[in-house]
Amino acid sequence: MVFVLKAYHKITIILIVLLFCFQQNNIAQDSLSVKKRVKPEFRAEPQRATMLALTFPGLGQVYNRKYWKIPLVYAGFGGLAYAISYNSSRYITYMKAYQDYTDNIPETDSYLELLYFADPESYDRYAHPAAYATYREAMLRGIDGYKKYRDLSYIGIAVWYLVTVLDANVDASLFNYDISDNLDLEFTPVQMSSSGTGLGLNISMIVTF
Repeated sequence: MVFVLKAYHKITIILIVLLFCFQQNNIAQDSLSVKKRVKPEFRAEPQRATMLALTFPGLGQVYNRKYWKIPLVYAGFGGLAYAISYNSSRYITYMKAYQDYTDNIPETDSYLELLYFADPESYDRYAHPAAYATYREAMLRGIDGYKKYRDLSYIGIAVWYLVTVLDANVDASLFNYDISDNLDLEFTPVQMSSSGTGLGLNISMIVTF
């Protein structure tokens, strides 16, 4: 009888030790699972996107993760910069040609670059006053035209800059705008006349959020 009690006592102690170890193991596993980190979801802020776009062109698009728009931003600026350079160059050419054409110094003949197609004798203001006046007016029109296009190109730079800022702001505002794809279209027959003899078709759209 004493042997049975001793065996029972030993078995009880072993079971208690095993149960304690099992609980400690579960607690350790739970503590490890709590440390799991969740990556936060990116949410664009319109104010920050606008400030970045104002600071430097294209930064707003980078912040909004619309990387495909960056080449379009700089293509617009590049095209307008080329227009400024070209129109400025032609404006200077026509201005210099007009100044040389209307002075009385034979050595200043930069206008020959523009009047290469004309007879040199027609340049004489006294022998051919009509032709002389025609060429002079053409140079004045060139000066006015290229100056106008140059100034419009400068305005275009400012407008395009504002467009890129507005685009960054709108993209950030709509970045987190949720549109559900769960759209259901339901067709059901309904009666259209009071007599009950006519049938029609009722179309309803169900939007699931």
